[in-house]
Amino acid sequence: MTQARSSNYVMSITIIGALFFIFGFVTWLNSVLIPFLKQACQLTDFQAYYVTVAFYGSYFFMAIPASMILKKTGFTKGMSLGLFVMAIGSLIFIPAANTRAFPIFLLGFFVQSTGLALLQTASNPYATMLGPIESAAKRISILGICNKVAGMIGIFVLVELLFSDTKELSAKIQNLQGAELEMELDILASRVVTPYIIMAVVLCILALLILKANLPEVNPEDDAAGEDQSSAKNKTSVFQFPYLILGAICIFMYVGVEVIAIDTIGLYGQYQGFDLKTAGMFSIYSLIALSVGYVLGIATIPKYLSQRSALVISAILGLVFGVAAILTSGWVSIGFVVLLSFANSLMWPSIWPLAINNLGKFTKIGSALLIMGIVGGGLLPLAYGAIADATNRQTGYWVLMPLYLYILYYSLKGYKAGKV
Repeated sequence: MTQARSSNYVMSITIIGALFFIFGFVTWLNSVLIPFLKQACQLTDFQAYYVTVAFYGSYFFMAIPASMILKKTGFTKGMSLGLFVMAIGSLIFIPAANTRAFPIFLLGFFVQSTGLALLQTASNPYATMLGPIESAAKRISILGICNKVAGMIGIFVLVELLFSDTKELSAKIQNLQGAELEMELDILASRVVTPYIIMAVVLCILALLILKANLPEVNPEDDAAGEDQSSAKNKTSVFQFPYLILGAICIFMYVGVEVIAIDTIGLYGQYQGFDLKTAGMFSIYSLIALSVGYVLGIATIPKYLSQRSALVISAILGLVFGVAAILTSGWVSIGFVVLLSFANSLMWPSIWPLAINNLGKFTKIGSALLIMGIVGGGLLPLAYGAIADATNRQTGYWVLMPLYLYILYYSLKGYKAGKV
């Protein structure tokens, strides 16, 4: 029995790791696609960040429906369905590229992230409940490394495909007008077709593999039966858990700072004088910084550092690095923006278990509320873009300060609001 359970655990964590790899591969391509679409579709900074609105906005609208779907399908079938939906979103990029229509690109992002919302609503609580809640941050950190390694690979490949001749192409486009400019931009947009066809095929294959993997189903209500459920026992609504509601807001703030730190660094690098291809690689450095933070989390949580203490330290570092990025320039400023990702690395694995602990029968709907908070990754970068257009891309980073202050509040007080 023990060997069988251990074998199931290893298989489960491996497959969930593969899913987190997919999350990273798809999600962090946005840091490359934002400057790419800005050029191909001739957009302002503010317009370009509608990519984040479309991508992360679906989490807000689809998280509750996703939790309802999961009640019908269970976690494992829900994950497979999410992958199929992501494949459909990837295929939408083909007509978007062929027409160079930015709204169709946005539709593709929205459908892709609809599938991701279903996957995230299923996989995060699944990973949290695979073992003791005290070590949940460690498990999510391991899965986070899969996420960020995938992002690095995806960014590197896409930068080579889209920006291999960036200097020559940018110079050529600047000297063109009318029909000649339109033709060159059409050729540029078509570069995304092949990568997204391949992505759709891979997603469909993974969806079929998960269906055949026979993952053990995790039922939060059953798992909670033998535990202290004093905080959930007499509740009639998920909104009776203040620490969960404040946690969803904290996720909103956290995803906002993480997406701003990574998805803006390409355009910010250009502002600091770097060429498009060089600046496009900066997000890889950010993902490396995130991965280093995850490794430290795996080594220190919970043996040397509690999940809450990790969140306190992360918020303080975010404030320090954010101010430093604004007050410096060149490589130094870029370096501090990269370090923001290091500061952000342990926030998701720390906020999630603090917010979802002891929800009992409300676990799935509680997970959906947290997933809704991911919309911060769509709205807050738009605020950054508006400030960047009105002033400059460096001044835009002041938007980070109140976000980190709220995360600090949650780590000190908000996480225990309403707990007995």
